[in-house]
Amino acid sequence: MNAGSTAAEPVKSKRDFLKIVLGGGLIGWAGTLLYPLFSYLNPPRQAEVEVTSINAGKLADIPKDSGTIVRFGNKPVLLVRSGSDQLRAFSAICTHLDCTVQFKSDIGMIWCACHNGKYDLNGRNVSGPPPRPLEEYRVVLQGDEVHITTKI
Repeated sequence: MNAGSTAAEPVKSKRDFLKIVLGGGLIGWAGTLLYPLFSYLNPPRQAEVEVTSINAGKLADIPKDSGTIVRFGNKPVLLVRSGSDQLRAFSAICTHLDCTVQFKSDIGMIWCACHNGKYDLNGRNVSGPPPRPLEEYRVVLQGDEVHITTKI
């Protein structure tokens, strides 16, 4: 036994030192692989854009008996121009599973392709799995410009 060491002190070997260094390196390596993966799977939250009105374009550019999807802040809105020249705007997000809806002129309804949900031109759910009507927006004509605003 050494004169400087006591029996209660464990002696550290080169092998123990290598285990600590290699174990720490392995943990660091795993962290460099897993951190980007978890960062990708959990994207940062984007703040909701507060929008109360948008310009959807000129009335002449919207054909009769058609539907157009426009951006209302971060949300899609479906602008429908019926054959009788009536303009209506609804949220383009299906109330069932958040799929994007579209206007189908051949059936005269708003249709969700995900599960064949159908809404009438007042936004009410008519058939399929959607549990509630679409959110409606107000359409205002100013000259030949079409504006969509939140419904008050």
